[in-house]
Amino acid sequence: MFKHILVPTDGSELSQDTARRAVSFARESGARITAFYAKPEYPVTYYGEGALIDPTTPEKFAEMAEQQAQEVLGFVSALCSEAGVECTTLTATNDVPYEAIIEATAAQGCDLVFMASHGRRGISAFLLGSETNKVLTHSKVPVLVYR
Repeated sequence: MFKHILVPTDGSELSQDTARRAVSFARESGARITAFYAKPEYPVTYYGEGALIDPTTPEKFAEMAEQQAQEVLGFVSALCSEAGVECTTLTATNDVPYEAIIEATAAQGCDLVFMASHGRRGISAFLLGSETNKVLTHSKVPVLVYR
């Protein structure tokens, strides 16, 4: 049924559990996986009274973000390797993760997004938002949510 699954991950424990299940699902269905990580943009520092100055350069920040991305994606890649599931990894720099996920899905030709949900409800969901909910709302391909 599904042949190419996008697995967005942020490296959290829930995301790792979701990746394990996604790999199992891909193995059972004969699909391949693209593991995806959205790197943050360089934070703009505002100067003024009481402002903290971050000595990190944009280049150093990008290097650290890339290193973190490779560690997070390496976890998924290793799971796929152990299970015999074809896997590619992909990163994008975007402070709006749901947009990056949807763009990656389209660019890679994925036919399913398999992602985690933290399950926030009430005011915390309203204040923090839900990337999963935004992907569900805007995706043109099916989204499988794992909790």
